[in-house]
Amino acid sequence: MNTILKNKFFNKLLVPAFGLFCMLTSCSDNDFSNEYYEDNNTYYDETYRPSIHFTPEKFWVNDPNGMVYYDGEYHLFYQFNPYGPKWGHMSWGHAVSTDMIHWEELSPALYPDELGDIFSGSIVIDKNNSAGFGKDAMVAIYTSNGAKQTQCIAYSLDKGRTFTKYEYNPVLVSDNPDLKDFRDPKVFWHEASGKWVMSLATHKSITFYSSSDLLKWNKLSEFKDLGMRDHVWECPDLFPLQYNGQTKWVLLVSINPGAPNGGSGTQYFIGDFNGTTFTADLSVPYPIWIDYGKDNYAGVTWDNVPQTDGRRLQIGWMSNWQYAGDVPTNTWRGGMTMPKELTLKTHPNGYPVLASGFVTEISKIGANWSTLTASNNEFKLGDVNDSYQLNIDMNIGAGSNKTLKLENEMGENFVITIDRSNNTFVTNRKQSGDVGFSSSFAAVSTAPLNVNSNNISLSIVVDKGSVEVLVNDGVSQQTNLVFPKKLYNKVILSGSESSVPTIKCRKLNSTR
Repeated sequence: MNTILKNKFFNKLLVPAFGLFCMLTSCSDNDFSNEYYEDNNTYYDETYRPSIHFTPEKFWVNDPNGMVYYDGEYHLFYQFNPYGPKWGHMSWGHAVSTDMIHWEELSPALYPDELGDIFSGSIVIDKNNSAGFGKDAMVAIYTSNGAKQTQCIAYSLDKGRTFTKYEYNPVLVSDNPDLKDFRDPKVFWHEASGKWVMSLATHKSITFYSSSDLLKWNKLSEFKDLGMRDHVWECPDLFPLQYNGQTKWVLLVSINPGAPNGGSGTQYFIGDFNGTTFTADLSVPYPIWIDYGKDNYAGVTWDNVPQTDGRRLQIGWMSNWQYAGDVPTNTWRGGMTMPKELTLKTHPNGYPVLASGFVTEISKIGANWSTLTASNNEFKLGDVNDSYQLNIDMNIGAGSNKTLKLENEMGENFVITIDRSNNTFVTNRKQSGDVGFSSSFAAVSTAPLNVNSNNISLSIVVDKGSVEVLVNDGVSQQTNLVFPKKLYNKVILSGSESSVPTIKCRKLNSTR
């Protein structure tokens, strides 16, 4: 059964059950009925529906959860409201893919219970049956958000299609009764210590725990006092990467608000982890951010990616808490960024920075590259009806700048400026399309350039509702939502730098 038909069948079963649930939990009268969707949802033909980014068929989505690879499938779980397009009734939605590009949406995996809503968490493959649920059990560790936040587990023996909640939940409760924020467990197997390690968001810090069996947890240490700490920390992720022949550890921490260009964003720390304590390198000028655009939040990485692959792969929620509930997509709200590979590169000042690159699997939907020619500083992109990728190579001297305006025939535009005089990378979406639904949306976002060279390359993925821009293999990046009436189909150049860049374009075929 194809995904759309399967989901229609599933929704006929799901909504009556959730009708009862909402009667018990006082659902808002503004929640949409299933009949509304059957009558009005055109199933991926909507004006702003992405062609190549994951979005649910309908309803609300936010943070990615439970990212794990198992038996040929990448699993994407995510915060999901199975009853409407606004935040609420938090459950875990579920989709699978063999390549991180083509996604099949499955039935939701976890629903609220007497312990509360199902908040963010992670999944591991219990290869040695340490918890006793079965060899290679898929074990979800998640936050139950009830009277207080606690950590619970559930397990699956059928590749994530169904889960059984542990009968003795919760498995971890805060020893501080006044601690309100105690959530978002990200668990991995730490080979050197032979233990499971959990990173947990604890108000304005990250607390680490260990366990031999996923059931009993011991506190190890706490990380705080660096980076942006004005607001609550969320969605941690601790993992190793190779850098100059040595192993460094990266700690992702999302925060809302407090991002450099407003609203929600993800900062990171680079250092060492000895199985007990994470120690950040103080040579790095914190806070630093994985993405300086407005719309890349709560990103975490896939666990259990085979060693033969070796990549650290990540995906994030493509929205911002400033306006996520108001974006003009009506029947569905929220989606994911393109998946990216994370690596460590060197900043011109000598310290490591976290870089992001589009996964190579994007080539599966890519047509042939074509080199564009300019007419009066304007490059026409040709047949790019759904989405496309640009690779742009420029020579921009110190003190110069170059501006590229992505524009459609109605004058709606998204502007990218590389400013070598200020070493910044700036985007402007004030005239990008529909910007009137929120006073926070029509934004100019500024990022550090993180390069000290005349040679500047951009890799840009443009979809119906987003623009993702990577500079020089992702040492700086911005992800931004846009809502134009039609796809941008030309590039217009301006700026103090007179040299003409080389622009290559390829159409990206829809995954719908």
